[in-house]
Amino acid sequence: MNDHQIVIVGAGPAGLTAAYQLCRSGIVDSTVLEADDTVGGISRTVERDGWRFDIGGHRFFTKVPEVEALWHDILPEEDFLLRPRLSRIYYDGKFYDYPLRAWNALTNLGPVEASKCLGSYLWARVRRPADMTTFEGWTASRFGWRLYRIFFKTYTEKVWGVPADQIQADWAAQRIKNLSLGKAIVNAVMPRRNQREITSLIEEFQYPRLGPGMMWETCRDDVVAHGTEVALQRKVVAVEHAGGEARVVVSEGVAGDRERHPCTAVISSMPLGELVRAMDPPAPAPVLAAAAALRHRDFLTVALVVPSNYAFPDNWIYVHVPEVKLGRIQNFGSWSPYMVKGDRTCLGLEYFVTEGDGWWTLPDDELVRRATAELELLRLVPPGVVEAGYVVRMPKAYPVYDAQYAANVDVVRAWLGEHAVNVWPVGRNGMHRYNNQDHSMYTAMLAVENIVKGTAHDVWDVNVEQEYHEERPDDAPAGAGTGRAAPIL
Repeated sequence: MNDHQIVIVGAGPAGLTAAYQLCRSGIVDSTVLEADDTVGGISRTVERDGWRFDIGGHRFFTKVPEVEALWHDILPEEDFLLRPRLSRIYYDGKFYDYPLRAWNALTNLGPVEASKCLGSYLWARVRRPADMTTFEGWTASRFGWRLYRIFFKTYTEKVWGVPADQIQADWAAQRIKNLSLGKAIVNAVMPRRNQREITSLIEEFQYPRLGPGMMWETCRDDVVAHGTEVALQRKVVAVEHAGGEARVVVSEGVAGDRERHPCTAVISSMPLGELVRAMDPPAPAPVLAAAAALRHRDFLTVALVVPSNYAFPDNWIYVHVPEVKLGRIQNFGSWSPYMVKGDRTCLGLEYFVTEGDGWWTLPDDELVRRATAELELLRLVPPGVVEAGYVVRMPKAYPVYDAQYAANVDVVRAWLGEHAVNVWPVGRNGMHRYNNQDHSMYTAMLAVENIVKGTAHDVWDVNVEQEYHEERPDDAPAGAGTGRAAPIL
């Protein structure tokens, strides 16, 4: 055990899970290197003036028993709240159930628009879209063009930043499965007993009292108490390798100082492309090109403080209004009352952006002004009630699945498998895979078992099934994975 010198890159869910599991295995002198000034990665909780913000929203729900047990090993039971799941769609001044329910949607649309939507659906059944291999064609064929534009097109394009006809249909098939407007209407009018063809989303989930960051701050304190070093603001700039193995990790501090960390193994949750570019000696040109082609979608939250009577019961609301850039709104008070103060709440307005673009580079006060204006334009709050605002930027929030991403990942994996066999990519960015928090943790748990016990788990096999991560079919086998897919662009 004492012969291990393990360097963990990244202090998000994957990296800290790895450190925690190593401590439980008796390896207490590993080193965690984190480029940011806080832990938790995208699962952090940001605190400003006593308000706490969840980045993107994190429901603590999993179908992996080992992850569930680890959550409750890190935090005591009294720090978990059981929260109801409620998300709705906001369009044209009305709230629509999510998942969509035919009667609710058609009633909200009104008789004239509902008739047009039904007519559009019937026409789409007679005259199918020409290209059914895209998200646009596949969805329009099942709901008609009018409902597609209202409930599917706008939000999807906001999230991924590309036209819906550039997104492959397999993502819609995985999310929407065999649902269509026709089936939804039949099920609404003539519900069948024990209907299992279309599964429902989970109705409640666990949530740490002070947000997901509470989990990872507690985990950090635990591993540090056991002797693990967690070094913040230490960016990995090189991974020196020889003889098919990584030998030294080089980190750099904010002052430009460099430190060498000898290693017998590396568990890396840094972006996969950046890991390859850090290898020394460098990878050959085709591998570097594959690494450079791995792209990300970025994310920012504008948190606005308002009186609590302007809140809503939802965890978040999906904004399908094309006139605003806003994608989702969280009510942090609905996640946990401990994240807000007094008779005020905090609404988190979420924007899907690209690092360096016009919105990303705006000053914070201008982002607060624009977000406030959009909230007022949507008539969700009257003018003048926003009391304060805060901005949180999160780079590399979502790995992008373009048409070549899988081939590029395979090129990178093959090269690392030959030249750095003791480097274990884990987590969302570490594997360039659209993992949930529980997936990220599970990949780290398996990597630690491989290092400590000599097992041969294929970490890349985690999260390969087609089932949507928040669906819980009655006949699902115990221990089934959680499933998550991102669209291929």
